[in-house]
Amino acid sequence: MSDEAQKDGGSEPEDVDYYLKSSGLDTDRELEIGQHIGYRYDVNLVPEYSLMTPLLERYIEHMGWQDLNWMEDVHMGYEEGRPAVFDRNINGWVAVPEGMELPDSQQERDMVARELLLKFQMSPEHPLYDLGERHKKF
Repeated sequence: MSDEAQKDGGSEPEDVDYYLKSSGLDTDRELEIGQHIGYRYDVNLVPEYSLMTPLLERYIEHMGWQDLNWMEDVHMGYEEGRPAVFDRNINGWVAVPEGMELPDSQQERDMVARELLLKFQMSPEHPLYDLGERHKKF
C-alpha cells in the first residue's frame, strides 16, 4: 500500500512494524494535533484504571460515574514541541507546567493530562470561570 493510501485511511499498512518505525501520524488531523487518534486503530482502547490519580478517583466518585466518561478522550499531546492537553471548552492547548516530570508510559501520561485538564477547568484561571461565577444557580 502506498503512503498516500495510508494517509487516505487505507486498511492496513503493508509493513507490520509501520507504527514502530514511523511517527504513525497519518491523517492531516493527527499531524495537526501531534498525536494519534487511537480509536482509528483500536476501538477497544481502554484506560488503565489502576493508574488513575487520587484526584480522578475522587472526581469520578463525586460525579457518580462508573468510568472516566468523557475524560477517556483526553490524552497527552504536544503543542509547539511542549507536552500539553487539549481543552475542548476553550478550543486550545493547555501546556504542562515547565519542569514537571512526566512518566514514560503513555497511559500514565494520559492520566496526568486528565488531572491537569480537570484542575485547569476548575481554576479561576480558566476563561469560562467568570461565566460560572456570573450564571451559577446555586
